[in-house]
Amino acid sequence: MIRFALFPVLLLAFPGTAPAADVAAGQAAFARCKICHSVQAGAPSPVGPNLHGVFGRKAGTLEGYSYSEAMKNSGIVWDDATLGKYLRDPKELVPGGKMAFPGIKDDKQIADLLAYLHQATQ
Repeated sequence: MIRFALFPVLLLAFPGTAPAADVAAGQAAFARCKICHSVQAGAPSPVGPNLHGVFGRKAGTLEGYSYSEAMKNSGIVWDDATLGKYLRDPKELVPGGKMAFPGIKDDKQIADLLAYLHQATQ
């Protein structure tokens, strides 16, 4: 009887986890990003800023890229939470920013893309 009484407690203590992020799927999702962005150290930034070393970097500070005033003054430091919000809706997080991208609405795609970026931008 005690085992059955503990079952609901165990369910609350160990809730279901989200599926693990898929780096390969993130790399595939990045295909639409690489039109404007690079992840290789020292690669040029022809349209959007180079993303190498993006995690922990203050937004709007990469030398050699012309950021909007909105991005330079955003106060954002890029991490999973801020990049996730930005990828979901760039114009909401940084009104007046230059990125012409409608965003990604699927949480799994964002998680996959972040997993890939963690690997590719180090």
